[in-house]
Amino acid sequence: MEDPEIVELYWQRSDRAIPETERKYGRYCRTIAGNICGSREDAEECVNDTWFRAWNLMPDKRPAALPPFLGRITRHFAIDRLKAGQRQKRGGGEVPLALEELSDCVPGGTDPALRLELEELKRAVGGFAASLSETEQKVFVARYWYLASIEEIARKMDWSQSRTKSLLFRLRGRLRKKLEEDGLW
Repeated sequence: MEDPEIVELYWQRSDRAIPETERKYGRYCRTIAGNICGSREDAEECVNDTWFRAWNLMPDKRPAALPPFLGRITRHFAIDRLKAGQRQKRGGGEVPLALEELSDCVPGGTDPALRLELEELKRAVGGFAASLSETEQKVFVARYWYLASIEEIARKMDWSQSRTKSLLFRLRGRLRKKLEEDGLW
């Protein structure tokens, strides 16, 4: 079934909407949640929450592209689950490691005055990712959006882990330079 047909099922409040979404995007969403949570059970809960959220959002919103819409919801649930600290160690240590890697490039803080700056930062990082070559973009997104391990990325790219680490190091350097030029670091 094509995405517009699946979205239409949600709009019609059809009982087939969720099973069709599960059939087409279940594996995709489980991969996102699994990379972040590190637990099959937690990933499954995040995916179920995703279907529920999609069901509730669709009447008001018709997503332009279904995979990023579902992926973003799943990622959000998985990160929330991770932050809740229901387990001491999640994601085989990959999530904290990936986020720590980016901490050298991205300014932090919880000051509410930074919210506007953080929105600019999101746009800048998105623009940076869009400016990368296709290969660089795949690696960057795999690591910092899907929070995949170095080993997993290297395997998918058919590279050594060393090459993968080196590219990510260079990409973080370029990101930091761009953020400095934009006055966001």
